[in-house]
Amino acid sequence: MFDHAYSNYMEHAYPADELMPLTCRGRVRGQEPSRGDVDDALGKFSLTLIDTLDTLVVLNRTKEFEEAVKKVIKDVNLDNDIVVSVFETNIRVLGGLLGGHSVAIMLKEKGEFMQWYSGELLHMAKELGYKLLPAFNTTSGLPYPRVNLKFGVRHPEARTGTETDTCTACAGTLILEFAALSRFTGTSIFEEYARKALDFIWEKRQRSSNLVGVTINIHTGDWVRKDSGVGAGIDSYYEYLLKAYVLLGDDSFLERFNTHYDAIMRYISQPPLLLDVHIHKPMLNARTWMDSLLAFFPGLQVLKGDIRPAIETHEMLYQVIKKHNFLPEAFTTDFRVHWAQHPLRPEFAESTYFLYKATGDPYYLEVGKTLIENLNKYARVPCGFAAMKDVRTGSHEDRMDSFFLAEMFKYLYLLFADKEDMIFDIEDYIFTTEAHLLPLWLSTTNQTISKKNTTTEYTELDDSNFDWTCPNTQILFPNDPMFAQSIREPLKNVVDKSCPRGISRAEESLGSGPKPPLRARDFMASNPEHLEILKKMGVSLIHLKDGRVQLVQHAVQAASSLDAEDGLRFMQEMIELSSQQQKEQQLPPRAVQIVSHPFFGRVVLTAGPAQFGMDLSKHQAGTRGFVATIKPYNGCSEITNPEAVKEKIALMQRGQCMFAEKARNIQKAGAIGGIVIDDNEGSSSDTAPLFQMAGDGKNTDDITIPMLFLFNKEGNIILDAIREYEAVEVLLSDKAKDRATIFKDLEMDNMDQKLSENDSQKQSSEETASASQGVGLASEEPEGGDSSEVSLTDPLSPVPADSDSVSTSNQDSFVPDTEASSISEPECAQADNQPQEQKPDTVSDSKANWDNKVPPMESILADWNEDIEAFEMMEKDEL
Repeated sequence: MFDHAYSNYMEHAYPADELMPLTCRGRVRGQEPSRGDVDDALGKFSLTLIDTLDTLVVLNRTKEFEEAVKKVIKDVNLDNDIVVSVFETNIRVLGGLLGGHSVAIMLKEKGEFMQWYSGELLHMAKELGYKLLPAFNTTSGLPYPRVNLKFGVRHPEARTGTETDTCTACAGTLILEFAALSRFTGTSIFEEYARKALDFIWEKRQRSSNLVGVTINIHTGDWVRKDSGVGAGIDSYYEYLLKAYVLLGDDSFLERFNTHYDAIMRYISQPPLLLDVHIHKPMLNARTWMDSLLAFFPGLQVLKGDIRPAIETHEMLYQVIKKHNFLPEAFTTDFRVHWAQHPLRPEFAESTYFLYKATGDPYYLEVGKTLIENLNKYARVPCGFAAMKDVRTGSHEDRMDSFFLAEMFKYLYLLFADKEDMIFDIEDYIFTTEAHLLPLWLSTTNQTISKKNTTTEYTELDDSNFDWTCPNTQILFPNDPMFAQSIREPLKNVVDKSCPRGISRAEESLGSGPKPPLRARDFMASNPEHLEILKKMGVSLIHLKDGRVQLVQHAVQAASSLDAEDGLRFMQEMIELSSQQQKEQQLPPRAVQIVSHPFFGRVVLTAGPAQFGMDLSKHQAGTRGFVATIKPYNGCSEITNPEAVKEKIALMQRGQCMFAEKARNIQKAGAIGGIVIDDNEGSSSDTAPLFQMAGDGKNTDDITIPMLFLFNKEGNIILDAIREYEAVEVLLSDKAKDRATIFKDLEMDNMDQKLSENDSQKQSSEETASASQGVGLASEEPEGGDSSEVSLTDPLSPVPADSDSVSTSNQDSFVPDTEASSISEPECAQADNQPQEQKPDTVSDSKANWDNKVPPMESILADWNEDIEAFEMMEKDEL
């Protein structure tokens, strides 16, 4: 698998930074449509080759490594007039050069390879280190997020240096590479700058919770985003604190890590979940979803020695992968897809490797096998491996990031490798966050930084928190091979049975401890237990004549001040949930899969759906056929080549008439489906939002064939295939099909295919559709007190499964930025219709006495304003 990815990069992309595996060419910054911050990793310095250097040696490709090092020395230029990310350039390029240097001197010492090597990679690393130093020219010592490789930061031609914020991980993930550069070269300035940045972040931690935020002002040190987790924006800051202790032997790093880890396990860890919280109010969850970058955390917990929660979180993530084939970029607490992309991230493979090393449990070899099979089945394409545009449909993105070669294959190979498969001892090295290898002997080399003992700052911690740090793995477990399995077993069905039920506050009196409040996403108006909880929160339910019900909150009617706050949060969550679901009302993307030779289903293109014609989500088999270009190409008049189009899928160009008119014309010519290709040159699903084809304002029931829309770039992939192979067969479906299924289907004749589709339609019509509950929101301020109001469709009224619109009203409210919209009740389709269980979300105490004293509503609102604003801002954030 590595050879397939690496050889295609070298053949089709080098010296470009990355390979574009669908179009078989290199990605050169400035020559492709901008992808925003993602492109800041590209610096016209052959990124993938540098990032892959030490992977070649781990996989015993020493001859290829020697050739690659010569290419880097000869071809790579680090003096380009280009603005790059300090963080990405550090972990990928500086780390790649240092990792390459580390294994180069190891091979030279062994005497067979690299005998000519004289530290050229280290000289390049030092040159790059100096180019990154201008970013640290701030009063705080935190680096600017970007730097111009040629002109630095403040130079008139630098085109950067105006930023005020950076992420915590961006500023806190430098110490390993910068310290290694100082130790290798004897130049202390790099380690000094990295330490100063870490010291500043530590000083700015929230003292009461010992947590850090996601983004920080590099000049003032104020937290800009005050939510805290272990995923995107913070992840590798925690990782580098522990690994800096391992590599450098400085106790202060260990003490800081343990302080943070204690806070993480106290507030963020809700096994098996890891949920972001507010740094000032750590008992309050900041979001209802998790991002995929947190998958590294179980591996870090193994290094720390805290195995049980590592096993739990890893197992939860594995269940998500089994459901979607890959880990979505973000998923909700009830395991629905939040962001559907998957850029072939390696963090889960990393944690799998560490857990196998710690437990020796062969279960983790089976997990690794699943990862390998899914990569080969769904991501492998003729020119490499393509990122997943949407894990729900299996569509691809023309992207293969450098970290895929730097990390994924390294961890998977090490997972299965025996000692005799390795040409060196991997235990002599530590992995950076990009899986680059730095030798542990650096801890005793060129120690120019004086260590100060700051143990007195950590007196609040329980000593037991230090007991299991860096333990000997031989004493990690009792001699029980079933130990890890016993921890995993309760989580086996955590994803499939994820729909929670509300827990009544009354249950707290039964001695089971504090229970979480009812969340809007869990609410079911047909659940009497939920209605009782609403009553306690001061929320009353009123049935209207039109079949809807209204939810109205009166804070003074709540059972306690805590319940009043819960009620306010419930109403605000209902509004946020409505806003979110309003955005999700559009149809999901569809897939165009090329199934003929030589593609055989490996190439999947993201397609926009049509609001008319066959609904592919209700036809399991999809529509498969050879493609044919119509005449006229715009499809706006009668088709003049019907003999070429009959029983085929018609290709046509966008423009000059309505989409429905094109569909009617090709349907009349005998086509079994249609693909409209965008006429805007260079448009792509990578950079443009999903496009839906609307009807013409008339009744479109006469259109019975499926119609899909491809942007220009994806459409050209099919047109290029026609030019090269003439006969090109595609499958139009709601999501990509397993290649084994495609091969089986290829043996069927047209009659078999039609029968299969009829059976699929019959089966679909026999399935019971679950009705969704439409919830409309309204809010008002009646006389006599503060209140908020929500209107819902009566759960007893029949609602179609696809119904998502309800009449709503929006009046003045005390809730800031209230929006009225329609929302669907969260659903959980379960084949066995098993009871649904609630997972604890947050811990709260409802036993506080009300004391017949009602706090002013203004004080409650002031307390929540900050959290509401943070929540709204997070909704706009991207990874």
